Amino acid sequence: MQKDRAAIAKKKFGQNFLKDEVVLTQIIQSMPDTPHRIAEIGPGLGDLTKYLVDVKSVTAFEVDTDLCKHLKHQFADAISTNTLELRCGDVLEHWKSELLDEPYDLVANLPYYIATNIILKALADPACRNLLVMIQREVAEKFSAAPGERAFGALSVITQSVGEAEVVLHVPPTAFEPAPKVDSCVLLISKRTNRNDEGFEEFLRTAFTQPRKTLHKNLTARYDGDLLVRAFQELDLERSIRPHQLDTSDFHRLYALIK
Repeated sequence: MQKDRAAIAKKKFGQNFLKDEVVLTQIIQSMPDTPHRIAEIGPGLGDLTKYLVDVKSVTAFEVDTDLCKHLKHQFADAISTNTLELRCGDVLEHWKSELLDEPYDLVANLPYYIATNIILKALADPACRNLLVMIQREVAEKFSAAPGERAFGALSVITQSVGEAEVVLHVPPTAFEPAPKVDSCVLLISKRTNRNDEGFEEFLRTAFTQPRKTLHKNLTARYDGDLLVRAFQELDLERSIRPHQLDTSDFHRLYALIK
């Protein structure tokens, strides 16, 4: 089954199989040093899985029934010894408040089309302690951007509110088969807490509605003008400031004053 990866890949599942052994080794070397079980989403042909089961116990979620059959055969020994638990089906249907009933680290080459949703669910999941995920470079930059950077936005603030994020590896399209049309990154997020404030996140979506406009202008679409004036004055914020110019703590202080 591994001979013609491009033919195996299904576009509806966003499958790009990571084939570069150097990159796979670097992912393993970048894993947090914890005793936690690994959750892998989208193991595909098992390229990363074969490394993971050598170092940790793994629960893998695969939506593609054809690949599930392949994985069951390829990892029969690991499954028989409970080193690997394979769950076939849509991970989002398995995932309620907690994906696993024990602390886990998420390590995965995520399909691009669900990567943002998966990361946000993991940030909210109290059982998830760390994330090490391969995602589209543009998305990785949004999660890891610092204040003042062009990519800084709601995803950056949410991530910095629960932990620390860094890009640990840049990966070219040639590392995959079929090759995607974009560059990828391996993103590490070390969590301190969990995202759990829907009101704050709605505030952030409003604040970054139109990033090129001023923060004040964006917020007036939802919040009382007089309240905003007083809050800006208390925090000594200029009315001309744009959303990417604040840092995460500024957003929390502003939200506390206007919610």
